[in-house]
Amino acid sequence: MSEFKNVTVVKKANIYFDGKVASHTVQFADGSKKTLGVMQPGEYEFATGAAEIMEILSGDLEWRMKGDTAWKKVAGGEAFNVPANSVFEMKVATVADYCCSFA
Repeated sequence: MSEFKNVTVVKKANIYFDGKVASHTVQFADGSKKTLGVMQPGEYEFATGAAEIMEILSGDLEWRMKGDTAWKKVAGGEAFNVPANSVFEMKVATVADYCCSFA
């Protein structure tokens, strides 16, 4: 899906890592939400409350669950799942555009 219809977008941005990661929250009529954002090249660690689906719209990065040794590559057009109440790490090689869906 390349666009969302009949949604509310929160104006205030979610800004992390000194502005290197920024997103906006999109709220749907059914109560679900997603964030749409951009990550600059760098290394980041995120903690989750809810399970997430990270859809990479463009760019290249590697990710892993904290404590794992193997990095997994993901690029534009691909996605990965993050379990609830966990921590994951990302190494972003090129500017990455993403959509994060919360379960």
